[in-house]
Amino acid sequence: MRIRDRHIGPGHAPYLIAELGVNHDGSVARAIDLARAAHAAGADAIKLQFFRTDLLMSRAAKLAAYQKVAGETDSVAMLRRLELSANDLARVLAAARSLGVHAIVTVFSVELVAEAEAAAAAHGGWDAYKTASPDIIHRPLLEALAATKRPLIVSTGASTMAEVTRAVEWLGDAQRETRLSFLQCVSSYPTPDHLAALDGIGAIASALPKVPIGYSDHTASEAMGALAVAAGACILEKHFTYDRSARGPDHAASLDAAGFACYVAHAREACARHGRVDSAAPRSPTAACKAVLPIERDVRTVSRQSIVSRIALPAGHVLTRHDLTFKRPGTGIPPYALDFVLGARLAFAVAPDVPLAWADIGHEPPREETT
Repeated sequence: MRIRDRHIGPGHAPYLIAELGVNHDGSVARAIDLARAAHAAGADAIKLQFFRTDLLMSRAAKLAAYQKVAGETDSVAMLRRLELSANDLARVLAAARSLGVHAIVTVFSVELVAEAEAAAAAHGGWDAYKTASPDIIHRPLLEALAATKRPLIVSTGASTMAEVTRAVEWLGDAQRETRLSFLQCVSSYPTPDHLAALDGIGAIASALPKVPIGYSDHTASEAMGALAVAAGACILEKHFTYDRSARGPDHAASLDAAGFACYVAHAREACARHGRVDSAAPRSPTAACKAVLPIERDVRTVSRQSIVSRIALPAGHVLTRHDLTFKRPGTGIPPYALDFVLGARLAFAVAPDVPLAWADIGHEPPREETT
């Protein structure tokens, strides 16, 4: 895969992404400062998140356990506090261009893909898009991002190998055009070192031999990136903050500038030594496979999206695309089942802004949904 001037894959230096995420605390000025600090610490790219709370969170949305630990009490209020607008993102992108660092964005809603493209147009567009781990089941979003023809990085935390290979099938054009990569990930914030599941890198690489595989690192270790490179990672993504003790959901699972600089140095040294490191990588209880760990199950439920009603709908109503959107949590019918739901007749009245259940359309879930 190629992102602007960088070739990514076996035989090339690891591509280091500083995930700014929501560690800007909703301030565009702080986001720009973080971009500068990440560049100085050796990042090849910064990554932002583009979401609009009302498009992402249904009335059924809840906080993940790690967000509660961080002191959050209301999921909607938390995200509203952390939003950046499309214009804000464009300002950070412009700063990245002036620094010579790549800019990547994770888009969380189908409705925002065109807006993300338009916001970046004056600066040559985003260098790549990335999807969050919970959205590996969000076929409409994956396909909308792939349709931009930009490089696409897909994270795989809290997912099974079957879900990974199914996403590849949806993204066949992007794979054939060599603008697709996947990241092994453990969706726990922070992830204990002994549960880093680095073996998942090789497991995904074996299943997808023509796709570059990386690692989205949620551990607190400055050396885990080097171990991931030794395990075959071509891309490393690490959360980046100005203060690990700051208030907010992601600061504690991030590295500050000094820590990130050490992380980069370790990773590049591991690459220079042809992936050989002195210590063995932490062994995962899911050795040589890709599986959902117990510590990921909460995020898998809370942060995945479901098909959600836009408005109140009466019993007997035949569902159309206009009636439906996609929001958290992942307790309802998954987004990839949209074609199955369209044209179905509601067995019961449905309130607005709630996830649809299989019972609402008078069907049992497909077998894979019950496992």
